[in-house]
Amino acid sequence: MATPKFAEIKQYILARIESGEWEEHSRVPSENQMAELFECSRMTARRALTELTDDGVLERSQGLGTFVAELKSQSSMMAIRNIADEIKDRGHGYSVKQLVLTEIQAIAPIAIALGLETGSPVYYSVLVHCEQDIPLQLEERFVNPKLIPDYLLQDFSVQTPHEYLSLVAPLTEARHTLEAVVANKHNQQQLQIEASEPCLQILRRTWSRKGVVSYARLIHPGSRFRLGGHLTF
Repeated sequence: MATPKFAEIKQYILARIESGEWEEHSRVPSENQMAELFECSRMTARRALTELTDDGVLERSQGLGTFVAELKSQSSMMAIRNIADEIKDRGHGYSVKQLVLTEIQAIAPIAIALGLETGSPVYYSVLVHCEQDIPLQLEERFVNPKLIPDYLLQDFSVQTPHEYLSLVAPLTEARHTLEAVVANKHNQQQLQIEASEPCLQILRRTWSRKGVVSYARLIHPGSRFRLGGHLTF
């Protein structure tokens, strides 16, 4: 099956950014130029540019054109996406380091977040998600074993906890809070950052139809990550 034209255009743009041919803030060809180059409609070219803009790869300036965005990872504040998919959508290499996967006893804040009794067993994982082999997100996750009994049997180098949980306990609700933090020394080592590096922390609880599935703490180095979103009224 032939690759759709809009997908070809996206691959063309991503390849040039990935190779370094098009650097940050470089102007990319216009919709008309892309349409002519790929022998397609302007609407098709616009779709490719729009999708890459939504992914944070490109940025548009009214009256000036479309440019390569700063090479700082971006996520949406209004969507729960798989970190691996976000990185791959930018045309970058994704890898993960699984540091911890075990059972622990829940201290009060964790037990409350999961709706369990203090001291109850919970599953605990720590992973570092990397973009181009550079740590982008430290994921510390506590999982309700009553709802996800096979969590400790998973290989999270193959699929992320988000992917697995979405499969076995489809998400029905999520709540998160964001705040700027300074990572502790242990987290600094895991993220390979200096002590002075500001970080963005996301605390997130997710529910399935049967109850609270997990409580996660996600830490991102401020120099490598940003949150964004687009609302239409």
